[in-house]
Amino acid sequence: MISPASIEARDSWLEAQKALKGASENTLSAYFTDVSEFLAFMTEYKGEQQGLGPLARLTVRDMRAWMAQMRSGDLSARSLARKLSAVKSFFRWLAEREGFDPTAVLSTRAPKFQKKLPRPLAPDAAQAVIETVEIQSKDAWVGARDTAVITLLYGCGLRISEALGLNRNEAPLPEVMRIIGKGGKERIVPVLPAAREAVDEYLRQCPYPLEQDGPLFIGVRGKRLSARQIQSVMQNVRLQLGLPPTATPHAMRHSFATHLLEASGDLRSIQELLGHASLSTTQAYTAVDTARLMDVYNRTHPKA
Repeated sequence: MISPASIEARDSWLEAQKALKGASENTLSAYFTDVSEFLAFMTEYKGEQQGLGPLARLTVRDMRAWMAQMRSGDLSARSLARKLSAVKSFFRWLAEREGFDPTAVLSTRAPKFQKKLPRPLAPDAAQAVIETVEIQSKDAWVGARDTAVITLLYGCGLRISEALGLNRNEAPLPEVMRIIGKGGKERIVPVLPAAREAVDEYLRQCPYPLEQDGPLFIGVRGKRLSARQIQSVMQNVRLQLGLPPTATPHAMRHSFATHLLEASGDLRSIQELLGHASLSTTQAYTAVDTARLMDVYNRTHPKA
């Protein structure tokens, strides 16, 4: 059982993450789970509750024991790296508050893993997805709804949570839309005519009376549409079109960024459109583009 002092410290840290850094609910939930699991392990490993004093005295050996335990399961290197990052963040905050040296924790190295690069669709494949989505449902209004959502992902670079988080009073969509993304960060996104028209067509066909302060996109039972439903639609579409498993709703957002980059090369503007906090996140798209170009080079160059 985790000690009351450790629970209080964990909860105070989470409050600080939300108040000072604007962490999202999903991030806070992951932090809660990761740090709670760490504290529970240390309690079991040490054979007694770990109050703030014992936590301040954790050693490199203790950290290695936790890492070994994590690796003994099916946990991926990426997931372990995320858990370690949460634990380090907690200890960095705790050490500053309690006045101890957190070197043993902070010096623990994360396992190496290969970063997954985005897998964008080719422009014609992205267009085929949008055209095929509409015919996946027997109900015309559902097809119009799904088309509108997917068009927003590809045409505006929205995250699926951002598209499904729109409310009825935000439509008809303006030419420029204000989006509140991860961590409460705000960005301005141009809305293509095709996206505005797709949303208008969905509203024209939707059989439900939508409340102005309620969801824009709803399911067949009248509740806010879930990401799982759009993921299911994309799965059916990619099977029908013979696309790879990487053709997910999020891949439509990646395709938006990659196709803009290929056309303009303006990485900073794309960072702003996507709402990335760091330019390094956006720079992953340059790796995708380079990989694609190198593939073409190796296959076609006379000297290859």
